[in-house]
Amino acid sequence: MAAATHSVTLDGLSGRPIEVEVDIGGGLPATVLVGLADTMVNEARDRCRSAVSNSGTTWPDQRVTINLAPSTLPKTGSHYDLAIALAVFAAKSLVPAERLAGSVFLGELALDGRLRAIRGVLPATLAAAEAGYERVFVPEVNVPEAELVRGIGVVGVRSLRQAVALLTGEEEPDDPPVPPLDDTPSISWTSADRLAHLDLADISGQEDSRMALLVAAAGGHHLLMTGPPGIGKTMLAQRLPGLLPDLTHEQSLAVSAVHSVAGVLPSDAPLLTRPPFLDPHHTASAVSIVGGGSRTIRPGALSLAHHGVLFLDEAPEFASNVLEALRQPLESGHVVVSRAAMTAAYPARFQLVLAANPCPCGLSSAVADQCRCTPLMRRRYADRLSGPIRDRIDIHRSLTSLSRPELVTAMGDARSTRELAAIVQEARGRQERRLRDTPWRLNSEVPGVELRKSWPVGEQGRVLVDQQLRTNKLNARSADRILRLAWSVADLNGHDVPRGDDVEAALSLRRGTALGGSLRDLVRAS
Repeated sequence: MAAATHSVTLDGLSGRPIEVEVDIGGGLPATVLVGLADTMVNEARDRCRSAVSNSGTTWPDQRVTINLAPSTLPKTGSHYDLAIALAVFAAKSLVPAERLAGSVFLGELALDGRLRAIRGVLPATLAAAEAGYERVFVPEVNVPEAELVRGIGVVGVRSLRQAVALLTGEEEPDDPPVPPLDDTPSISWTSADRLAHLDLADISGQEDSRMALLVAAAGGHHLLMTGPPGIGKTMLAQRLPGLLPDLTHEQSLAVSAVHSVAGVLPSDAPLLTRPPFLDPHHTASAVSIVGGGSRTIRPGALSLAHHGVLFLDEAPEFASNVLEALRQPLESGHVVVSRAAMTAAYPARFQLVLAANPCPCGLSSAVADQCRCTPLMRRRYADRLSGPIRDRIDIHRSLTSLSRPELVTAMGDARSTRELAAIVQEARGRQERRLRDTPWRLNSEVPGVELRKSWPVGEQGRVLVDQQLRTNKLNARSADRILRLAWSVADLNGHDVPRGDDVEAALSLRRGTALGGSLRDLVRAS
């Protein structure tokens, strides 16, 4: 006696349909599970045995062979339980085989047959819909997440007995749901909704830094802020998400899928509509930042910040291998985690914000310079952020302490986050119209060769960049970043083509020198 059901295996965010075959044959009683399954999947034999025995039938007193096909794909996770148990029911002729066709089954079984919530429901349901399946059975608590996918029916079930009743047309039992268990990984992340009450106008002074933050939000540029403790670096970074527009539906699905696989997707709001904000502690390991794990590969902070902001406060205090791991994702927009048994790829197109002190004690640029660090100590501290990492940061800002009279003068002279967010929205609208028929949506994503060929700057701006290249003040990559910044400044100013003053502002943003002109008028209260 043999039967088969269908489930999904996840490879990063990519789901692939698999067939769960069960054969009940002669021989000594035994349960064998094959198909390149890991330890977690192998444990499904005991869970399913108890769940089936507690759901109205007995486990076969024969040799039971369970095959997860194709056997070349690694299988990990506990969501195959429901498919295995229903295949056993079908093999015993307790469920019609034709009722199983066209459906995908996802869910972890408790020993009494009830279904527990699982992670990765959104990408698994997406894979099932793309493969042409008509329905997907998921635990009741995961229904809102699965219903985000269009074109496939979602059936929420509380228990194995209820699933069998739905498939056979019998009366459904009134089984209570399993209380959810908290297996959320210890990764600190914050949605932009929780930062919505923070206003950029609360920061006194630091006008150049607010202008830099505005340009960063408009074009999706990376930002490095250097200054003594208490100067406002963290306050500025936490107010960046408030300037960013809502995620598009496509972006929301991508971000929600990553958080679903990581197990941190809120069950009451499974579709994330605001950009995420990640601020890991400087003691975080490389695995928590990049992704990985001993048994299963989970996305790290780089991927959880996809289409959002990754803020590394006290950046030089992070381990060197963590900082150097930023190189490839900053360029490619994705991260690949390789282990001996499997490899997983996750999206990682985030906006990086770094904050650093000017020296180990942090007091070298304070109003009352009390720094006792030697030049060698300062040099070693600055070198913790390597040249390649600094070169990939578009905007550099050095924040200095303000005197008391300057603080008094600066209070009330800044626009609110809401006003500036509207300006950012207009600038991004210009980028969207300009890049409509391209694979890019932000200035920071456009390759330099495409900028020079399709969207060249004005003659005066081109001469300025050429002069910097001839004098070796810029390398080729830095020149491309200047062009991207110039376009973002032009979009904020409403210019169709970057002018000379737009390119000058881009050069100042890149070098960390003083800003002025039209950008200053944008951030000041009218």
